[in-house]
Amino acid sequence: MLRLVFIILISFPIILYYLWKAGYIERHTENYTEEDRYHVARGAVSVMKRNGFIRTNVFGTENLPQDGGYIMYPNHQGKYDAVGIISVHDKPCTVVIDEKRSHLPIADQFVTLLKGSRLDKTDMKNQVNTIMNVTSEVKDGRKYIIFPEGGYFHNRNEVKDFLPGAFKCAIKSKSPIVPVALIDSYKPFELNSLKPVTTQVHFLKPLYYDDYKDMSSKEIAELTRTRIVNTIQDVCEA
Repeated sequence: MLRLVFIILISFPIILYYLWKAGYIERHTENYTEEDRYHVARGAVSVMKRNGFIRTNVFGTENLPQDGGYIMYPNHQGKYDAVGIISVHDKPCTVVIDEKRSHLPIADQFVTLLKGSRLDKTDMKNQVNTIMNVTSEVKDGRKYIIFPEGGYFHNRNEVKDFLPGAFKCAIKSKSPIVPVALIDSYKPFELNSLKPVTTQVHFLKPLYYDDYKDMSSKEIAELTRTRIVNTIQDVCEA
């Protein structure tokens, strides 16, 4: 948390600029493509990483599907997770985020800028609508990040069980599922330190529809989790 406060303090004028820019884009949305929005978002992420002494190494970009939409399913460690993925994912992508968390200062403007989807876990109708919207957008070629653990709580590099329901969007859209292994992603904002930190993002080989069409959502969740767990173990034990 110390690092986040430090970043806000040292970057305050730049943060104000990006908040203004995000608001301006939203008021003139017809003049900006998704690529334009993503470029602005990554600019803000770059400032955060530089001023927060954060480095993120990426592996497996060759595994990302070249065409069409897909959904990335990472393990969840903390506030930096989506930011870390976006910082190393060159093509525009966005995120499904908990409704309450999405309205926190800065996060609210960031999610709006990326045209992310807000999921209200207390409203079943909202959940159904969100699944339908994400499914439709992925079919149209958008790329999403969905955290199948549903949340995080000091789990660090330990991976909790994946919720089968998180895979409904992929199943309904028949899109590729890209497992993403995050390593040390908790360090930027959980450790009470300003020492430089390095996180890792591993894009693993995707599961295409033909690979999982005969599997249940629970089986898909378990297979995706297993691939991520194995990658984390292999890297940490090396």
